[in-house]
Amino acid sequence: MQFPLERPEYSSPPLARADLHSDPVAQLTTWLEEAGAAGNPLPEAMCLSTVGEDGGPASRMVLLKGLQPEGLDFFTCLESAKASHLAADPRACVDFWWSSLHRQVAIGGQVEPLRRQVVEEYFQSRPRGSQVAATASRQSHESSGRQELEERCLEIEARFKGLPIPCPDNWGGFRLAPDRFEFWQGREDRLHDRFVYLPSEDAGAWRIKRLDP
Repeated sequence: MQFPLERPEYSSPPLARADLHSDPVAQLTTWLEEAGAAGNPLPEAMCLSTVGEDGGPASRMVLLKGLQPEGLDFFTCLESAKASHLAADPRACVDFWWSSLHRQVAIGGQVEPLRRQVVEEYFQSRPRGSQVAATASRQSHESSGRQELEERCLEIEARFKGLPIPCPDNWGGFRLAPDRFEFWQGREDRLHDRFVYLPSEDAGAWRIKRLDP
């Protein structure tokens, strides 16, 4: 399979240092809101990269479910590959890409488990079908076939008919506490605008640097 040597030019407005908020979480919030307003169907979708047991990288898409000054929250099965990776090595990176705006944000840092109360509250806010699926799925483990998975779903639906579905013990969440943010705006002739936020010596403050594309 071959792709064109050159894609159409990015036609984005410039991103200047003066355009950036001093707080990277506030800047990320603004870009998430603008991505949603621009029609991106899942502006909160992010690629989560972890370090595998063999020392190699592993990536998959997850959904951002909470954003606050302390970090970015997401949820998953605690027996999944990503959870196993994070238990062994809590370093991680997430990357957002919004094609309609020609924007990308990469965020790195340390990951920590979310409190059980937060996990259970989020689980109960999910659609019932998602609760059933999370309870039935042995995420990342080998499956004998879809029929077995669907049968487990039916068994769970029958077991909890008319009742709330409790949050499984193997369901949890994580918070990525960032130590680096990079904001990228596509520009003409691949002369993109890139800015990185790094922790300052002043507690809670950030240094902002421009990077060459």
